[in-house]
Amino acid sequence: MNKDADWWRGAVIYQIYPRSFQDTNGDGVGDLLGIVRRLPYVASLGADAIWISPFFTSPMRDFGYDVSDYRDVDPMFGSLADFDQVIATAHALGLKVMIDLVLSHTSDVHPWFQESRASRENPRADWYVWADPKPDGTAPNNWLSIFGGPAWQWDARREQYYLHNFLVSQPDLNFHCPAVQEALLDVARFWLERGVDGFRLDTINFYMHDEALRDNPPLPVAERNDNTAPKVNPYNHQRHIHDKNHPKNIEFLRKLRAVMEPYNAAAVGEIGDSQRGLEILGEYTADGVGVQMSYAFELLSGHEPLSADYIAAVFRKVEAVAPRGWACWAYSNHDVVRHISRWGLSLASAKAYATLLMCLKGSVCLYQGEELGLPEAEIAFEDLQDPYGKEFWPEFKGRDGCRTPMVWEKDAVYAGFSNAKPWLPIPSVHDYLAVDVAEVDPAALLHHYRRAIAFRRHHKALRAGLMTGIEARDGVLRFRREAGDETILCVFNLTDVPVDTDLPPGDWVTLAGELGSIRPTADNRLQLGPWQPSILRLNSGA
Repeated sequence: MNKDADWWRGAVIYQIYPRSFQDTNGDGVGDLLGIVRRLPYVASLGADAIWISPFFTSPMRDFGYDVSDYRDVDPMFGSLADFDQVIATAHALGLKVMIDLVLSHTSDVHPWFQESRASRENPRADWYVWADPKPDGTAPNNWLSIFGGPAWQWDARREQYYLHNFLVSQPDLNFHCPAVQEALLDVARFWLERGVDGFRLDTINFYMHDEALRDNPPLPVAERNDNTAPKVNPYNHQRHIHDKNHPKNIEFLRKLRAVMEPYNAAAVGEIGDSQRGLEILGEYTADGVGVQMSYAFELLSGHEPLSADYIAAVFRKVEAVAPRGWACWAYSNHDVVRHISRWGLSLASAKAYATLLMCLKGSVCLYQGEELGLPEAEIAFEDLQDPYGKEFWPEFKGRDGCRTPMVWEKDAVYAGFSNAKPWLPIPSVHDYLAVDVAEVDPAALLHHYRRAIAFRRHHKALRAGLMTGIEARDGVLRFRREAGDETILCVFNLTDVPVDTDLPPGDWVTLAGELGSIRPTADNRLQLGPWQPSILRLNSGA
């Protein structure tokens, strides 16, 4: 498959959570051959690439984000031959394939950790972050786990603590050890040679830690938010300046980029930081220094619909702190409440936000089912699988509500996902939003996503152009996208009331009528209905 080195710039990437996409072997869990079966559907959306969440060998305590073998497929998902079939099918359909690499930590049953914990002298003794206790036997410092409680676990074999930024069963690798970095770069080479086109890099700002193990300072109450951890988690009480965001992170990312470049591969990094997320994005993606693109949580968090003022503020901050960076924007993913529920969207507002997403500067990630308008599922405690939810229930119900299986056929057993009871229950309300129902409904959100993606693809200014003139007034967001001789003005009414607003001087040609975009009046004004856009191109002859 021929690849332009910049294929990722402005790309639309469709995230597949393999446990919940399509089951083909009747065990109630999705698998790689299920992805193969449904790839034509993804291609029909107009996506440029897929991102597959982890499918590596794992004890599944964190559902694949605890890897025990980086070079093999967990049997529940299939085999390496099945993965080869995913690659071949995707490429034949014009889709790139990105896979989720979890490099900051492994499972505690990974052979590397089993060897490392055996003694203080073995060849992999320093492959993980080990530290002696304080004189009173307590943990080396005050660092906290994002899953709750201390980030240190005592190990009787070595009589030391090991660091785990996530579950106790997810020990952190020691990136200060050159052999660890080389082993992980070899993992990337393995999958690139197998044909992948890039990686989604889990928690890339967690790779390195402060070697002096200094305490994190407290975070003032006024600065706390729940962007990267639930409100009830004490993780939000610290300023995380020593346990993550280490300056040397970028040195490893530079090495990883050098490994990817001969393959024209790309990476999107996840940045989990509630205070400096956009600044770190700018550092990690600036002019080819680290990864090609990253996402923070500015559009993935918050319980109120994104206002014009908020979006304008986010993009003005991007201009200020990441002028040479490249973002990848998403509203939903496998870790957050689905945005349809999080923001309480109607069909009209869901369409408006979908159109807006396709007009923003950066690349885009869509999460399976958002194109159907799936709401968050309510999961009873007895059905809960997520350890995060079990820890903080009921104030935080975990991530299972966004991970329930895809709904393909309304009247089929288990909505066409499986012929066996799924690993998570499928809410009955989802059945009425199934793909087969949406396909025959001209007004369905699914068709709007297809049209919006096609519109983005057709205009270079939207895919890769500049974004200027960002402003918000009376609930209306406006900005320009520019590339070459194309200038596009994007105006969005992000309220549920009509708004009358002016246009800048110029000969404006209306675009995207199929997305609800309206024409200006004779006196160059826009009379926008609730949740209505107007997308206009400046006539180059003007």
